[in-house]
Amino acid sequence: MRLQQLRYFATVADTRHFTRAAEILHVAQPSLSQQIRTLERELGAELFHRAHGNIALTDAGEALLPLARQILADTETARREVQEVAQLRRGRVRLGAPPSLCASLVPDVLRRFHDEFPGIELIVDEGGSQDLVRTLAAGELDLALVITPLAGQAPALATTELLREELVVASSPASPPPVRRRHIRVEDLRDQPLVMFRRGYDLREFTTSACRAAGFEPSYSVEGGEMDAVLGFVRAGLGIAVIPGMVAARSGLRATPFAGHGMQRTISLAHRKDVAPPRAARELSRVLREHLRSGRAGEELTPGTRLLPPVPDADSG
Repeated sequence: MRLQQLRYFATVADTRHFTRAAEILHVAQPSLSQQIRTLERELGAELFHRAHGNIALTDAGEALLPLARQILADTETARREVQEVAQLRRGRVRLGAPPSLCASLVPDVLRRFHDEFPGIELIVDEGGSQDLVRTLAAGELDLALVITPLAGQAPALATTELLREELVVASSPASPPPVRRRHIRVEDLRDQPLVMFRRGYDLREFTTSACRAAGFEPSYSVEGGEMDAVLGFVRAGLGIAVIPGMVAARSGLRATPFAGHGMQRTISLAHRKDVAPPRAARELSRVLREHLRSGRAGEELTPGTRLLPPVPDADSG
């Protein structure tokens, strides 16, 4: 008994027609009939009633059909599993992330992933959360690290919260601190010269919204920079900036935390709901979560930044 014979048998059973089944299977009808007869001889029983062009299953055929379908389904599952394992030796993963995470968390995660799967090509799309959401929904990314809650509705995406990260005020060590206290308040940013990110940055929207909620419009000394540029402007003493704690810890700048519950943002992992992430992307998600739970990552997290357990699989929906 061969898989090909079981596939021919199941197709004839579904169509109740040898010629139509042969067309579906892209084989000659005589060849199909011969394979069915060979299967019947091997089993010692007829599988179909053939009378005046009408095809019906015999009792033996009825008994075999669910078993044949299960065998074929298990074979397809085995084929896919083996292919996915093989694909981890080659292929690609497309990850989206905001610039602040590309400057802090992402490099270490990608290094760990590359060490484990050196044959997988890593493609990183750096952008704001709203841009990443659109790119992810369009199928141009497998996974994306985004800041939640998202400003707009994203019904096609599933998100899993990973981290709650503290935002701090960065200033140049060569300049006076923005306040003489150990902690700063949002109100203290009034009339302070802010180095502000370009439009489309989540940090820009977060900072301006916090200032407006406190009753004032922020003042900019420099406006429109990317992350590296903003850090450089602050280092040069052109102003202060609100940046993530993990970025500040690597920047060499003075970091002043906010008072009370502070200013925080939630970092989540997103993927499309309607398409399961490919195996390589699921492995990257696993590496990310293991990195966050590792002792080394814990040392890198600033005091106001914490994991949000439990951290389920990214493809759990």
